[in-house]
Amino acid sequence: MRYYLLGTLMAVSAVAHAEVQTREIPYTAADGTEMIGYYAYDDAIEGKRPGVVVVHEWWGLNDYAKSRARDLAELGYSALAIDMYGEGKHTEHPKDAMSFMKAALSDAEAAKGRFNAGLDLLKQQAQTDTDKLAAVGYCFGGKVVLDMARQGAPLDGVVSFHGALATQTRATPGSVKARVLVEHGAADSMVSADDVAALSAEMVKAGADYQLVSLPGAKHGFTNPGADKFQEQGVDVAYNQTADERSWQDMQRFLDETFESGQ
Repeated sequence: MRYYLLGTLMAVSAVAHAEVQTREIPYTAADGTEMIGYYAYDDAIEGKRPGVVVVHEWWGLNDYAKSRARDLAELGYSALAIDMYGEGKHTEHPKDAMSFMKAALSDAEAAKGRFNAGLDLLKQQAQTDTDKLAAVGYCFGGKVVLDMARQGAPLDGVVSFHGALATQTRATPGSVKARVLVEHGAADSMVSADDVAALSAEMVKAGADYQLVSLPGAKHGFTNPGADKFQEQGVDVAYNQTADERSWQDMQRFLDETFESGQ
């Protein structure tokens, strides 16, 4: 009995000390821009596990994007919040955010290069199973991951949360290799009904494995608990706990199915 209790206590102690580990990792994009990635993994898990890239909102690589990387690590993934603006910069001012976003999207090839640099960094981490890769994005980041899927990025799945759906790089038949999940707020004033319809038509025409979930009453930014404070600056965003929790559950099922199927 004494040895059994000792073994149990040791096991409990090991679990108690296991936790999500994080670190910032500098890297360089193909266009020479210096970037900063935020990496997270659970050290209680042995061996390799699927990797997930996290792409930030138009605010930049802020604490919210980093928190989502930690959330994914807690689910058992190797997660990297990447930097699309350079030098890890971020803001809480809508005008600056718009400027950063426009600059990042002004050159589609440069944007692709920045995403790929982040994906390569994730693949370099010892905990990452490079045969199982996905990307999730929020707002601006949702557009980024959708555009990567449209261009045939080597990903098993992508998930867009309250992402911009319009694009200059439409998918073509057979171009989308990843499974696609779009979590969209039905009350999102920043994404038109035409954009939603156009995306669905595009994905059907491309033959993509595609799902769109329309979340009742949810506005843009519905996953971010800090979204409401930006209403004072005239930005029509709002946190919606129900939509946040439902979309996160949808993502978990989607990733489970994607990686289990070997997609």
